[in-house]
Amino acid sequence: MAKPGLASSNDLMTNMIAICLGLASAFMVQTMLLIAVPLYALELGATPLLVGIILSFPYLLPLILAIPLGGVITRYGGKRIVIAGAVGMVAGPWIIAFLPGYGGLIIAQLIIGIAHMVMVLAGQSIISGLGHGKALEKYFGWYATCLSGGQLVGPLLAGWLIDLKGTDLSLMVMGWIGLVGVVCGIFLTGSAKEGQTTERSLLGYRAQARLLKTNPGVKISIALTVAVMFALGAHGSFLPVYLESLSVSATVIGALVSLRAFCAMAVRPFMSSVIELLGGRSAAMVWSSVFVAVGLMFTGITGNIYLLGVLAVLVGIGSGISQPLSMVVLAEHVPAAQRSSALGMRLMGNRGVQFLAPLTLGILAEAASFSLTFFVGGLFVFAFVALIVFLIPDFKREVLATEKY
Repeated sequence: MAKPGLASSNDLMTNMIAICLGLASAFMVQTMLLIAVPLYALELGATPLLVGIILSFPYLLPLILAIPLGGVITRYGGKRIVIAGAVGMVAGPWIIAFLPGYGGLIIAQLIIGIAHMVMVLAGQSIISGLGHGKALEKYFGWYATCLSGGQLVGPLLAGWLIDLKGTDLSLMVMGWIGLVGVVCGIFLTGSAKEGQTTERSLLGYRAQARLLKTNPGVKISIALTVAVMFALGAHGSFLPVYLESLSVSATVIGALVSLRAFCAMAVRPFMSSVIELLGGRSAAMVWSSVFVAVGLMFTGITGNIYLLGVLAVLVGIGSGISQPLSMVVLAEHVPAAQRSSALGMRLMGNRGVQFLAPLTLGILAEAASFSLTFFVGGLFVFAFVALIVFLIPDFKREVLATEKY
């Protein structure tokens, strides 16, 4: 288990603030697009299947490039990558605004996908180098809290702007919000600016495949993040489409998406205490993924806004615990030289299921109903809950063996 060196207190505080604010702005833009893009596609006459395809595009390039870009971050440091990604978060929404139609929408989705991915990957790599143990749990908890803040405000703002002024103004505002990430990236200092010389054999696809095959911490981290990110991809992509079919306003749609983000944000500052309350990291991984599965599975059975709110709370709490926990587990079970690439593998898994979720569930929604679509999505998550339970004994053995040294 790798124990990264501690950053100086000044660098730690500066980098924590810059990453938290910069990534919060990126997630704010991304979640505003989760409201704006499907509604804009429906305005263009898209079917549920076509909406699913369009919503899959942001995850296509990250699925291919996450691991090699992790190696780039290792070599060149996170600062340049954060700034480059933030520029992409500015460009994406403005392309939709200035290049109307499906062409601009698809180009923007591809740009947003790669820009958001590199910002997240660089941010996680920078945070991973700030500490270890409960301190790292705390740092990732606050990092994830700020991201949830962006996810909370984004859908509310997007829904309100779309209802008030239409999609075009909403897209322009997103671009200006993205500039916050550029400014924050400029302030990154210390190790965030520095690259690390690493053997190529530790950075490629084969090296990550070896890690996934032999490292129980990596296995369980990937399983957890795949389960929960599939649910979030399905919930975030199809909840707006489902509610639009029920003639629910964009403001209410945004409020429900924001409620999920609020619950995720509310639980994250207390992540260490919640993990301890649930019986440790292993139990927390199981319970958090169960919450998400239940919340997704029953979303399509009702049009009652209050019941949908309860289910969104379950998804929010479950994802609020699971996502930072999966990052902590992976960061502590991988050597520092491989950490960015391993985080890239985790992110590749995220983007893979986020690509497949709207695509496969879009096909199902086209052929059947939203009730069946959400139910099948929940069953998929439960399958990964079973896998996590299966992996826990090996994970616990590795933790005990490492603690002896």
